[in-house]
Amino acid sequence: MKNALNFAVVLAGCGSQDGSEIHETVSALLAITNEGANYSCFAPNIDFLVTDNSNGKITTEYRNVPTEAARIARGKVADLASYRPDDFDALVFPGGLGVIKNLCDYYTKGISCNVNQDVANAVIATHNLKKPIVALCIAPVLLAIILKNIKITVGYDKNIAQQLEKIGTQTVFNDPTQITVDEKNKIITTPCYMNAKNIAEVAIGTSKAIKEAINMII
Repeated sequence: MKNALNFAVVLAGCGSQDGSEIHETVSALLAITNEGANYSCFAPNIDFLVTDNSNGKITTEYRNVPTEAARIARGKVADLASYRPDDFDALVFPGGLGVIKNLCDYYTKGISCNVNQDVANAVIATHNLKKPIVALCIAPVLLAIILKNIKITVGYDKNIAQQLEKIGTQTVFNDPTQITVDEKNKIITTPCYMNAKNIAEVAIGTSKAIKEAINMII
């Protein structure tokens, strides 16, 4: 590659229960770096209700998504409202329940959920420019809600697959070290902790997804 590629990574906070899944996020950032590319982290500037990640219980505390996301990013997280797809070669969404709690409310409303407008704008704008979008773990659900007729994997979760098929989504059952590629829509997905046994499996699938995105770009 003559010039380094630039990836935009959208975060939903910090933690598997109410933010971005840390292993998946770090695996994505490492995979991007290992491929000689650059990344910038973004998050919508909203507050969310905290879940105790040790027991899954919802608390009464609210925190800010970009502030929490900065814990993983090790620095400034840009407001997603400032995202411009012309400045980036691909868009990446790590998983974690924050994706379906903070970026949208699929967690409580299912396929009739609402999506944060900045998130929807970023996905649609990137898709319209025919640039690759990578989604890990539960994050493919977000893309399915926004874009409808796409092909994704949600691991082996039959319940989620059946829900998404009602809005025209084609779902593929995959192992965590496999990827599903929608060539037409330039969407790459992998199960990660939908069914991964450990961080090693997460890293393998994520690395393959990032490599495939780069193949689509170059």
